Amino acid sequence: MSLPPGPSGDEGALPGSAPSVAAGPAGPGVARHLGGEVPPRVRDVLSGRVAPAEPRDAATVMLVRGRGGGLEVYLLRRVPSMRFAPGVYVFPGGSVDPRDADHRVRWAGPPPAEWARRLGEDEPLARSLVCAAVRETFEESGVLLAGASEHEVVADTRGDDWEADRRSLVDHTLSFAEFLDRRGLVLRSDLLRPWSRWVTPTVEPRRFDTRFFAAVLPEGQQTRDVGGEADHVTWLRPAEAIRLRRAGELAMMAPTVANLKDLVGRAAPEDVLATEREVVPITPELREVAGELTLVLPDGVDYPL
Repeated sequence: MSLPPGPSGDEGALPGSAPSVAAGPAGPGVARHLGGEVPPRVRDVLSGRVAPAEPRDAATVMLVRGRGGGLEVYLLRRVPSMRFAPGVYVFPGGSVDPRDADHRVRWAGPPPAEWARRLGEDEPLARSLVCAAVRETFEESGVLLAGASEHEVVADTRGDDWEADRRSLVDHTLSFAEFLDRRGLVLRSDLLRPWSRWVTPTVEPRRFDTRFFAAVLPEGQQTRDVGGEADHVTWLRPAEAIRLRRAGELAMMAPTVANLKDLVGRAAPEDVLATEREVVPITPELREVAGELTLVLPDGVDYPL
């Protein structure tokens, strides 16, 4: 059984629950009682009768821009038919494709070895994660973090030819390496900043090990509603997105809100690019406490209430 966002958009909250913040027997960190009966799958995983699903590596990108003297971030709403997080607002992103590890991907900026150090991964996986971040951002927003050289970035990705390539990437008839080579472009890894890492709770049947990146919308490029997995897109100031989520107008999972909160107070895109962050895995836990579900996050995590 998948645990969808509840009325306030919390990851792991069951529909109709009335969660409240509490400390107590769940252990260190921030605990939130979700209430309701414990689903059979959760109890089976917690008891060891069922092995947890292996998380899939994934990458997502917080696209930011300066607007009206402040910072805005790009969000898209997943269509209701999606198996994972339907109707939820997220950043562009998705699972790593095996072809993201292709050494033929034309590359500029910090090399994969440096990204391995930043992300705390081996070099092949670091390469794949950066490629997935750039590829998925283009597939889901039309924004491409690439250019004709290490000092250039594509100025516009609108037009039928760009859309045809984007669709070919989505349906896997064109690899990212082939796409860049055909257009004479290099991936600009220097336009990304590592931000955070969240792992889906062990009790979920579909799990992801997601690395969050930040990037500034390149000058001249525009996001566009490309459809597919999203039915609505928007630019919002981080604080406004959080306010709308608290008001029940935007559904979001905990990692999205936590990362938005990390953007609050940053006045300009340059502030985001200048940020140095240590990327460590954050895995929310679902535990059974006194017969009810309790969500627990590690110490140091600013839990999004």
